[in-house]
Amino acid sequence: MSDATAPVAAFLTVKRAASYLGISENTLYVWRHRRQGPPSFRMGGRVMYRVSALDAWIGQQEAADSRSNPLLSPLEREPQHRSRVAA
Repeated sequence: MSDATAPVAAFLTVKRAASYLGISENTLYVWRHRRQGPPSFRMGGRVMYRVSALDAWIGQQEAADSRSNPLLSPLEREPQHRSRVAA
């Protein structure tokens, strides 16, 4: 079977998920331990990641980053002025 006709995996191991995200396997293990990062689960005793969950998590990260989301950019807000306190 060629790569063009190979089925797309719905679930990825830690190694493949790390490669998919462009990060180290250790980072995924640390995030899982801290209950951070993309959602994971155990299947057959192995930690697995659903590809659709990885894509959704990436979208959440982009939406939460002020550099990617102009609505969160502090440069788009009116400057805040300090209130004057009577001495």
